Amino acid sequence: MMKSRDSLVRLKRFHVEERRRRLAQIESMINEFARMATDLDREIAIEEQRAGISDLTHFAYPTYARAARVRRDNLLRSSNELRVQLDDAKSGLDDALADLGKIQSLEGRDKSAERTSDLPEPGRGLGELTLRAAQA
Repeated sequence: MMKSRDSLVRLKRFHVEERRRRLAQIESMINEFARMATDLDREIAIEEQRAGISDLTHFAYPTYARAARVRRDNLLRSSNELRVQLDDAKSGLDDALADLGKIQSLEGRDKSAERTSDLPEPGRGLGELTLRAAQA
């Protein structure tokens, strides 16, 4: 019983660590997308300033700035989708932590019950130990 419980605890710890890794990965991607979108904003502003045209509908609006806007918008959209995944990952981590806590409390309860069963019974164990010591 204890071996299966230990295996279950290890499995639950693995699940928690896996969910933490996934959470960190998503957060990293969101931060990277935000950095890339900021860089694109800067490049768009430079290109518009260089061309002297900031009106998207103008026929001579810079092609590079238009393409950079599309890319930036895609990054922002992906970032928003990742935020939904981040919320789900946080919820999954909370669930995994709760499961691990339950299993660990059961394991602690089992170990304390095991330690209690190893103690001599009240009124009996000490007398037997004294008797055995006196006989030896």
